[in-house]
Amino acid sequence: MHATGPFDVKVVPQPTDDPSLGRMALDKHYHGDLEASAAGLMLTGGDFKTGSAGYVAMEKITGTLQGRAGTFMVQHDGTLNQGAQQLSITIVPGSGTGQLAGIAGKMDIKITEGKHFYELEYTLPEAK
Repeated sequence: MHATGPFDVKVVPQPTDDPSLGRMALDKHYHGDLEASAAGLMLTGGDFKTGSAGYVAMEKITGTLQGRAGTFMVQHDGTLNQGAQQLSITIVPGSGTGQLAGIAGKMDIKITEGKHFYELEYTLPEAK
């Protein structure tokens, strides 16, 4: 199955003792096929001045996906190599609850003119 739409994100830096390491709180609101809010944590590291860095994040999404209510988690793994981005966002196995129990798949993010959009490819078990 396929779901798309825009989302808003607020990234709030958290204290850290090392300028090459970052920690952020994520607050997201998804719209479109996924009407949900999300909270997450992101860790970053690298040399941001040269455009080379990496990040990992965990995000818990709560809401409705094409009319099915529940929660699930996604895991982010991203790198920048002199500005070239590589990103993988995977639905965490076993994290679905409610009508989203058993969800599996991946998410892609596009940023166009400063606006964020998601594309979610997913499967759900047959309803019993």
